[in-house]
Amino acid sequence: MGMLSEFKEFAMRGNVVDLAVGVVIGAAFGKIVSSLVSDVIMPPIGWLIGNIDFSELEWVLQAAGTAADGSEIAAVSIKYGLFLNAVVQFTIVAFAIFLVVKAINRLRNATPPAPAAPPEPSEEVKLLSEIRDALKAK
Repeated sequence: MGMLSEFKEFAMRGNVVDLAVGVVIGAAFGKIVSSLVSDVIMPPIGWLIGNIDFSELEWVLQAAGTAADGSEIAAVSIKYGLFLNAVVQFTIVAFAIFLVVKAINRLRNATPPAPAAPPEPSEEVKLLSEIRDALKAK
């Protein structure tokens, strides 16, 4: 089997196609959650705390300035507000995935398979049962 035909067989399996669809939908879902966090959830929280824009929160380690030769030196800062936004986004995505997995597991376990009928006892077991019953009767 050539490498090209082996790759074609691999790529056309149902699991690979499902994975590709999941990645595309996940990327789109990530954009939706990002917008939800930055445009819907964080502004009211910032307003309640005192008109704070979380995306602009940062610790400045070195302020911006001008070098001796006249070139601009960018500020060095830790942008913890963006990190807080990312944590909220992750929490929402993780919770949504948890709910989806929980629903899928519930659907899988909703109809358990009916138990199989016990097999017919062998001739030896039938004979031993008859002997046992005969001995009890005496």
